[in-house]
Amino acid sequence: MRIVDLIEKKKHGKVLSKEEINFLINSLMDGSAHDYQISAWLMSVYFKGLTEEETAYLTEAMINSGEVVDLGELTDSTVDKHSTGGVGDKVTITLIPLLAAAGVPVAKLSGRGLGHTGGTIDKLESIPGFNTQLNIQELIEQVKKINVAIGAQTQNLTPADGKLYALRDVTATVDSMPLIASSVVSKKIASGAKNIILDVKYGSGAFMKTPEDAVELSKLMVNIGKILNKSITAVITSMEEPLGRAVGNALEIIESIEFLKGNIKTGDVADLTYSFASIALLQLGLFETQQEAKAHLKELVEKGKALEKFRELISAQGGNPDVIDNYDLFDLPAYKIECESKKNGFVHNIDAYKIAYACKILGAGRDRKTDPIDYSVGIYLNKKSGEGVNKGDILYTIYSNNPDKTKIAQKYCDEAFVIDDSKPTHNSMIYKIVKAEEDEDV
Repeated sequence: MRIVDLIEKKKHGKVLSKEEINFLINSLMDGSAHDYQISAWLMSVYFKGLTEEETAYLTEAMINSGEVVDLGELTDSTVDKHSTGGVGDKVTITLIPLLAAAGVPVAKLSGRGLGHTGGTIDKLESIPGFNTQLNIQELIEQVKKINVAIGAQTQNLTPADGKLYALRDVTATVDSMPLIASSVVSKKIASGAKNIILDVKYGSGAFMKTPEDAVELSKLMVNIGKILNKSITAVITSMEEPLGRAVGNALEIIESIEFLKGNIKTGDVADLTYSFASIALLQLGLFETQQEAKAHLKELVEKGKALEKFRELISAQGGNPDVIDNYDLFDLPAYKIECESKKNGFVHNIDAYKIAYACKILGAGRDRKTDPIDYSVGIYLNKKSGEGVNKGDILYTIYSNNPDKTKIAQKYCDEAFVIDDSKPTHNSMIYKIVKAEEDEDV
């Protein structure tokens, strides 16, 4: 078997066997395949695609390229939730302690932010002392003790994915549906969870720009899971504008705490958190309807159970739990600039990408995984879509450590807000739910 023959075969749109795909990934890992050969194969895949079976074979080969987490000593009820990336997306931080408080074991491996999207690990590391560098056994032992742990993804998981992504990044093959699907699903299965919920974003702040593309990607990932005997549910959600009001690492942790305290009862963060949590409880067979599950989850928040679980999580991972009661313990920015509306009307939209880019300029994001970031900076949206605004009202607040960067960020934020005379209609955050057997409109 030769790599050049596999390139030739895929170049003509022919289907590769499981053995051929395994050979390709093994050759990538042992160095016998040159980067230019793998790059040529990736470009062939970009133009000719992969079947569902080929994508499942690629996913499985990537899983087997490194360590696979075994959560068998916990229970079969472990749940993992993954987002394809967004702006202001702190739902993992609100969801995980809530699920743990509901009795669901959660061993979560998360990533750092890259480009315009934020990362859960960066947000958690804005908590003084919080340690995300847990090895797998430490992760499991912590879940045994308090039902929850969140750690950074280890390089030992799906190393083939890292090698492929590095080549995809420089060969303009990142936006290939089967390559995206195999990358996401391989990492989730290798992380060990039996039940996987995928939050597939679409819109200006997401990689998928249209809901139709998000549906196509979701169906592919769900079907890969079925082929590999994993229960995957994909929830397609809007990322046309930032999720919640806070964008930036420490700011998003503070907003998450406010939700867990029961101070944020409505809005997109609350809607998505309760929706994902109820889907998980139904997937595990703990409730028969979403209404029953949501009622139970809201009670856990109201009684302080979810907040207490987050406090336990912070303490267990070396962080200072006092931040929950004293936000001044976070690193504080030098400047707080309140920016006013220049007209009357209603907020129709807030461009997620422009807000994210403004945050990145302030220092909250990175271009490379090794770049340092500023945990303290960010943008708070005082007004959200659907809300009325008068000239002179505070539209948004910039938290910054650099006056020059503040001016540039303000320009992008001003452009992000669309204000019109008419009151906009409200659309559901959830576009569709895709399961192995069916898909549901919401």
